[in-house]
Amino acid sequence: MEDRIIGRNRKAEFRYQLLTRFEAGLVLRGSEVKSLRLGQVSFEDAHAIIRDGEVILRSLHIAGYENALAGGHVPVSERKLLLKSNEIRKLQLKILQKGMTIIPTMIYFKNGWAKVEIALATGKRKYDKRHAIMERDQKRDMERFQKQKRGFTG
Repeated sequence: MEDRIIGRNRKAEFRYQLLTRFEAGLVLRGSEVKSLRLGQVSFEDAHAIIRDGEVILRSLHIAGYENALAGGHVPVSERKLLLKSNEIRKLQLKILQKGMTIIPTMIYFKNGWAKVEIALATGKRKYDKRHAIMERDQKRDMERFQKQKRGFTG
């Protein structure tokens, strides 16, 4: 089976400087899996914490599944992430440093199992964000210029 990307956290690249990435399993209920297969996920304000030696994903919104029995699941709840103990220790040591957090960047299915890619991140300053916007605009202008240039010669 191949990997199928369900959702990406597009704002993560803009808001944070992403350092180290990890792949983690995701503990889900049946109706949550069905909603994910339909692509109904939102990363707004999603982050992870470490509590009692476990990594917990918070504020990830998985929409309710309309055909679920017994009411289904709570759309925004804490979900446990499955990581190796040495990876959890690495994350815990890094988080103790000032300004570091764990951000989910992508959710996908790998061999039928729901996986989440998390990244160790530091928040960007306002001037870093302005710089990223400026670079994006310059790149867009260059592509537009090259497209026009090709149109005149061809």
